[in-house]
Amino acid sequence: MASIDDAEQTDAPRSRSRLRGGLVTVGTVTALLAAMGLTVLGLGAADNAVANYDASSWLWSAVRSELARVNGVTARVDTRTEVPGARRHPMQVAQTDRLLILRDLQTGQISSLDLATLQLTATTPTTPGLGVSVALHEDSAFVVDAVQGIVRQLDPRSLSPVGEPVRYPPGITGGTFDGEGRLWIAVPSEGTVSAVTAAKLPSAPASAAPAGAGISPERVETYDVADPSHELVVSTLDDGVAVLDRTAGRLVRVQRGEVRLTPLTLPGPAALPARTSGPRVPVTVPAERRVLVVGDVGEERAFTVPGSGDRLNPAVAWADRFYCADEATGTIYSFDAGGQLVDTIKGRANGPLEMEVRENHLFINSPDSATARVVDDKHQVREVDKYANDVLGGDPPPAPPPPPPPKKPRVSKPSAPRSVTAAAGNAQARVSWRPAAANGAEIIKYVVQGAGQRLEVGANQRSVEVKGLTNGETYRFAVHAVNAKGDGPARSSNPVTPTAAVPDPPASVTAQERADGTVVVKWPAANAQGNKIVKYAVTATSAGTNAPAGESTKTELVVPAGELEYGTQYAFTVVAVNNKGAGSAASPVSNTVVPFAAPGRPLDLQAGTVADQPGAVTVQWSPAEANGRPVTKYQVDVAGKTSEVTETRTTVTGLGNGQNVTVKVKAVNEAGPGPEATATARTVAAPRVTVTGSSATATSATVTFTVDAGGGRATCSLSTSGEPAKAGACSSITMTGLTPGTAYTFTVTASNAAGRGTAERADSTEPLYGIATCRNGASGPEASYCTREIPGERNGNEIFEVPRQDNDRQAGWVPNGQRLQAYCKKSGEEVYAYIYNNDKRSTWWVQVNYKGKNYIPWAWLNLEGGDNINVLPTC
Repeated sequence: MASIDDAEQTDAPRSRSRLRGGLVTVGTVTALLAAMGLTVLGLGAADNAVANYDASSWLWSAVRSELARVNGVTARVDTRTEVPGARRHPMQVAQTDRLLILRDLQTGQISSLDLATLQLTATTPTTPGLGVSVALHEDSAFVVDAVQGIVRQLDPRSLSPVGEPVRYPPGITGGTFDGEGRLWIAVPSEGTVSAVTAAKLPSAPASAAPAGAGISPERVETYDVADPSHELVVSTLDDGVAVLDRTAGRLVRVQRGEVRLTPLTLPGPAALPARTSGPRVPVTVPAERRVLVVGDVGEERAFTVPGSGDRLNPAVAWADRFYCADEATGTIYSFDAGGQLVDTIKGRANGPLEMEVRENHLFINSPDSATARVVDDKHQVREVDKYANDVLGGDPPPAPPPPPPPKKPRVSKPSAPRSVTAAAGNAQARVSWRPAAANGAEIIKYVVQGAGQRLEVGANQRSVEVKGLTNGETYRFAVHAVNAKGDGPARSSNPVTPTAAVPDPPASVTAQERADGTVVVKWPAANAQGNKIVKYAVTATSAGTNAPAGESTKTELVVPAGELEYGTQYAFTVVAVNNKGAGSAASPVSNTVVPFAAPGRPLDLQAGTVADQPGAVTVQWSPAEANGRPVTKYQVDVAGKTSEVTETRTTVTGLGNGQNVTVKVKAVNEAGPGPEATATARTVAAPRVTVTGSSATATSATVTFTVDAGGGRATCSLSTSGEPAKAGACSSITMTGLTPGTAYTFTVTASNAAGRGTAERADSTEPLYGIATCRNGASGPEASYCTREIPGERNGNEIFEVPRQDNDRQAGWVPNGQRLQAYCKKSGEEVYAYIYNNDKRSTWWVQVNYKGKNYIPWAWLNLEGGDNINVLPTC
């Protein structure tokens, strides 16, 4: 693996004198900008330098794989930069007005982006995973390797090393700038904190000071803030640093050369923000949802954050308020200086929430969603849509709902530590142990007692050197754990007798992570100095942590899978122990490794029918836990049909219609495929129609039915012979224009992407009747017009074979009042009924049941039910 000692210049195209800038270290989640091929949307390059002096901040969107520059004044995105190949990569971002430095946690790549030109200026590799961080202030850039204890200055323009690094013991913590440009580093193994100042940069980026040139960063201040092996957390201040001693339960401020200690009443392990603005430092106890406010004169007040669970980020101080982010619900709680809740900012999604004070604004970013927020110094909150205008790609899958809060575990005192061992040295002994069970309340510290001494050790240290012993005397040591419920039972070590006859440590140590999740640590045999080496004790070091990894009688140790956290950097030291129980000094620290294993199971797998596509299912899921290496693809198996995708959604086709299928999805990384997530789905099937009833009038029929759409979107129609099909709702369709008194067979058809289904229903329209109407007049010829039958002369109620008064085609005559069944209407010769039927005049003829189907003028036929000719269909 590359370390920061391997940093080398990639490109140095531009020269610049001292740069303007503001303090920012964002623990953001972001991605590789190395081989970027950046796509920039928004302002032109000429505007970028000006825009960056405005109150703006670059915010990461992990799902979209893009950085958005959010203007704090307008609360709008003015520029977005796509980062190819970085989707869902975690990243750290450090920025000033003109520079942006990013470190991809999954690849270790560090990249420098010039914000004036939006051009990538340089890249350099580091070991991937948690353990290396970047810090940027004005033109001072540092890479902090917390595992190896190396703090190296880089020229931010070229990422070239500047002089010699500052070296510390392995397992440091901190690594952020205060407001005066000092980088603060805490050393838990020593109980100290120190400040590092940057060397002046050369005029040209290509000429970054090489090692030995006399221009290097310097450690300028060092202060004792805790006993050795205490667990320390650092928050830099506007001028100085605050160090939380989690083991002793106290906050130490270092400002202007003065060290002030404040004892705290902590109900559990506490945390600090990486950077604190203003005079008050908020100390957060996530498990208890409590925040203690520490001012210049000590602990001022405490308040409780609403809600439940322990996914509470450290509170951030801003403009006389304290903002607390609950990642389980996506909610931000705002408290005034007196500890009163004054605002609740509801989030749109659960997941990581990042808060940074920059340019007189508080930026709140949700890297896994579209939403960010900007809070000004008057505490006006405005929402920002980072995806505004949908410039890049389609929307990601909706965020899954937050999981229900876990049941609160039964809380009790911790158990006894496991495997307490001691190894003697020269007038000292090294005591180490395996973790105790926390029993529902996080362990705060361990207490080691023996030889008349009582030593407190950080919960993440689990080893300590007991000094001031007498060679030749035998000692035992007892170790117990402490949590919020009190002291757990102690477990004693083996007896040891300090001696000057100690073996030499192994000369070197190497480590190699393996794809099965294990780590192999190897070393050459140590010089026993006349005795016999009986075992070796191996210690794992990560950022701020030193803890036993195991013991071996051989010259190698395989650390089992799961013992070390995947994706976190570790290095190792080895102590040789001889047959007298005497232990050597620690070996040199090994190379850094990042344990990894196959990815976890994809989460929230959902499979469903594709309604508008035959033989297809849609599949989507939440990303699998990467387990130390980037997830490079997902293997999808649907009913034996396999595919590989890089996104967390896909559509699989060609499965056949109406099939129940099993869906299996595995994530793949460098270690191979992980466990599968499974779900079931059904492809769209042809609809099934069930007729539930029908009804008819003289000229219409209604068929009611139900449709099983087979998972698709069905369209429905009703048809019968001789009539055009009628589309309608998939529950009931009415067909009009039917012939009265006629038997019909109706067919209901439902169609979707997979095909169609049908069902039939027989019904008859009701008969429609009319009254033949011809009423004689009062006198003269009119008095007998409707009743006389004189060949060759007209009279009322004549019926013809055709719709005209054709004597040769006359079918007959009916008397006034004769009831005739009507079928349909047909346009023909105009007939005027004069006074004999209320002056009725029309060209419509009605087909009636008279000697078969023949025609009578509508002028002579009054239809029952209102005499509406329009109810009759056209013949």
